[in-house]
Amino acid sequence: MKAKVFFLSLLVALAGLGSMQAYNPQEEDVRGAFLTTRPKPSAKPGPSSRPSRRRPKTIKADPVAVNSPSPNPGKNPGPNSSPDSTPRRASSQRLGLGVTLFMRNSSGLAVRTDPSRTFRKGDHVRVLLETNADGYLYVFNTTDDGQPIMIYPDAELDEAGNYIQGHVPWEIPSSTAAEERLRWFTFDQTSGAEKLYFVFTREPLPTVPIEDDLITYCRENTGKCPWQPAADVWAQIKKELGEPVKVAKAESFGKSQTEPEQQAATRGIGLNRNDPEPSLIMLTASTSKNILVATMDLIHKSEVGTANPEELE
Repeated sequence: MKAKVFFLSLLVALAGLGSMQAYNPQEEDVRGAFLTTRPKPSAKPGPSSRPSRRRPKTIKADPVAVNSPSPNPGKNPGPNSSPDSTPRRASSQRLGLGVTLFMRNSSGLAVRTDPSRTFRKGDHVRVLLETNADGYLYVFNTTDDGQPIMIYPDAELDEAGNYIQGHVPWEIPSSTAAEERLRWFTFDQTSGAEKLYFVFTREPLPTVPIEDDLITYCRENTGKCPWQPAADVWAQIKKELGEPVKVAKAESFGKSQTEPEQQAATRGIGLNRNDPEPSLIMLTASTSKNILVATMDLIHKSEVGTANPEELE
């Protein structure tokens, strides 16, 4: 339980955008490139079920990427390795990631909120993530530029899986959690410079444990989870921040989460082109990239929060 609470307290560190290029209206329309890969609306929605975060059995992953973490998780296999050296899938599609931040208002509803606002003690937030392709999503956290930790995948959540389907949104945490306190991230009294690193890849990252490897590692190494990447692995991930990433932002703050968004996230239904777009869309500049790394910064004050009525009506 302590590990899960630790996960929740860290992942609330979502706020302003950092370390990414600003959206240039003269360049390709990032929003259009992302949204047109959503399916067209259909009269009858497809079958729904709570999606598994484990890799489908039809996907054969590189055995080095999956199995090498067992003896020495986090150790880089060689000087020429990098997070982008995973097996490549033939694709003409650029990797894209959409992020929407919801905040609980006084009525208990999820309302879109500006990630750049100041969050305070007692504020409740939830993140909705959407990718434009099938792949693997990792979330790392640093506090005051300290040691990074991997807060997703987590050995206690989703069977330690991190597989995500294109345009099937994913809530962190889930609005269907058994207890209300587990349905939101709640800011605590501790202030600090928090940063989230979102890493979206076509294939699992080499040497980063997931699924049974992560569960086994945490079981056999009490006190060493959340898992921490080795310095060289972390340096390679941060190096990817220098790669061009195009960004589009939607100024739709103050609007309540729609029923299609909520149903899609909880039942494993894909969003279509008529559904609301993410508040923030990030897209790699090149189709040859197999990894997208983006960061989010935290503006966090320890004082008790009070909702802005104009933003959370």
